[in-house]
Amino acid sequence: MKWTLTGAAALLIAGCSPALNWRTVPLPEADLTITLPCKPDQATRTVELAGAPVELSMVGCDADGATFAVSHAALADPAQVGAALTHWRAAMLARLGAGAEAGVKDVPYAPRGTLPLPQSVRTVAQGQRSDGSVVVAQAVWFARAAGPQVRLYHAVVYTTKPRPEVADQFFAGLALP
Repeated sequence: MKWTLTGAAALLIAGCSPALNWRTVPLPEADLTITLPCKPDQATRTVELAGAPVELSMVGCDADGATFAVSHAALADPAQVGAALTHWRAAMLARLGAGAEAGVKDVPYAPRGTLPLPQSVRTVAQGQRSDGSVVVAQAVWFARAAGPQVRLYHAVVYTTKPRPEVADQFFAGLALP
């Protein structure tokens, strides 16, 4: 009887261990705090947004069959913020492949402290990875004024099937001061 209870308790504890171990990750250069379910990797590279080169910083990780990523960049010309967010969204959809645009669902997305722009959206789209497997992207884009510049943000969760509860938790953890 003692071994049965001990074994049952061990199975119960193992079943309760979280696959997503959420932790707070400050991004001081972006003036943003995020929550990620895994230890992040970081990278920076130069990309083009709305016809201008920008330094794009990325933070991300993989956990429980999902990829979580947050990217940000400073845009020197505030007049280009709408075009830059539109360009960024189009680039992500293009990476998902032909037909990704067909099933896209957009809703407005404007967390506290951000600019009220029509291009600030939350998008759900389905496409294909480079190996041909199905991928669902749940993503947000938004911007905020940062002195004479505008800082652009993009967060995304890639999964094999829709997991809105995971995306909701991830996006709820994006905090501006």
